[in-house]
Amino acid sequence: KFEYGYASTLAVMAKMLLKKKDEKESLEKARNQYKGFFFQQIFYGAPGTGKSHTINEETKGEDVIRTTFHPDTDYSTFVGAYKPTTVEETVMTVIGTKAVAVENEDGSKRKETKIVYEFVAQAFLQAYIAAWKNYASAGEDEPKRQFLVIEEINRGNCAQIFGDLFQLLDRNDSGFSEYPIKADADMQKQLKKELHGLTIANANRINALYNNRNVASEVFNGDILLLPDNLYIWATMNTSDQSLFPIDSAFKRRWDWKYIPISNANKDWAIKVNGNKYDWWNFLEKINAQIGSTTNSEDKKLGYFFCKATNNEISAETFVGKVMFYLWNDVFKDYDFDSNIFKDDNGETMTFDKFYTAEGKDTKVREEKVEAFLKRLGVDNISQQGDDENNDVPNNISIKVNGKEVKYINAVPYTTVEEYVKMHPEMSAQQVIDIWEPFKKYSMRSWVVCNKEEHDSMAPQYADYSYEIKCSDGNSLWVNKDGWMHNPEKQRDTINEFMKR
Repeated sequence: KFEYGYASTLAVMAKMLLKKKDEKESLEKARNQYKGFFFQQIFYGAPGTGKSHTINEETKGEDVIRTTFHPDTDYSTFVGAYKPTTVEETVMTVIGTKAVAVENEDGSKRKETKIVYEFVAQAFLQAYIAAWKNYASAGEDEPKRQFLVIEEINRGNCAQIFGDLFQLLDRNDSGFSEYPIKADADMQKQLKKELHGLTIANANRINALYNNRNVASEVFNGDILLLPDNLYIWATMNTSDQSLFPIDSAFKRRWDWKYIPISNANKDWAIKVNGNKYDWWNFLEKINAQIGSTTNSEDKKLGYFFCKATNNEISAETFVGKVMFYLWNDVFKDYDFDSNIFKDDNGETMTFDKFYTAEGKDTKVREEKVEAFLKRLGVDNISQQGDDENNDVPNNISIKVNGKEVKYINAVPYTTVEEYVKMHPEMSAQQVIDIWEPFKKYSMRSWVVCNKEEHDSMAPQYADYSYEIKCSDGNSLWVNKDGWMHNPEKQRDTINEFMKR
């Protein structure tokens, strides 16, 4: 009898241990399913790098609640508070001992609007309640994720805004808050109103994380606040913002940080000014180099989405009003504008007002001044790109490459290289490139032939205006179709050089 009881006790204890192990492994498995999705994450970088866009892409198809911090944001506007709201009620009167609804002449009940105070949940509480409701509706399945996105988190006083919620940001290995906090009386009523009566199928798995304390029941009764593992809090932060309220190190430690670098978004945007188009990305590269060398900082640099383009074009008005204003007032104002790019044609330092001229009561952008600035900076003028695509060979001239007639001038180079490849099947793509690459000294453009790696690294407006040739080794090379019809100051007869070859 003793042996039976002892063995039975061991069996029960073993089952209990296995059950706890299974529950923890189950939660860990669920967490690993979303590996790479940090629970609290701040996307930071220079203005215009696409931080919000990155979050939009990563949360596509998810439940997202958004809010934006600013200097006036506080705990009540982030979490919730009692606010006056209007409700419509039936007008009542007393007849004898009974309350009777007052009727209008048409027999309908008379209504009146009253102001009452109700607890209004804000972004945090909305996301918190939604996350736990997702748990309740999931059954045995994994709950749907809920995202709370905070734009410009460093523009608000985070210590004041989060208050005691700061404690919840410590997550355990399973993604739940390590230390639940007690809800105040007002919030408890609201949570109980929203969550009371709900149950979750895996309550035991969650309780096991807290020494079998019935935290699931406490959550749904509104007694405690505890972040579930399906609630993600992501935020954006501009490193250039001169924050009124610095974020303390204790708060920073509770977040994962993802740097969004300045990069070419390959949108083919151009600055349209004075009838010409200047490459937007090339401008960013040039001006960011100036910003870096002047300020010795990355914070003030411009990202690709610093301003918006319409039909891939940034107007002169937008460029001056947003980009030039930022450069003059937020970046270079403390550095005396020493660079030559800020000098006018007469050698004097450009002031911001010189980009405008008054026309009566209106002001107009002086586009010639903007273009002069872009030229001094060395930004690529892409207005002429592709102009020679349809330049026919004159009727009185016949051009043939190995007997193949060529109809367009800019077809001579790529037809020549293509015929060369056919004549040398033993050569790899790179070997052919090495033969023809020196001919770039005869071209207006920076390249004549390139390999796949070089081609893929180009902006689309350059890469797309090229001719692909497949070689016998299975690799391709590309020949530039641009630059063959332009007449530079020092004439270079590139076509003639190809014919000599």
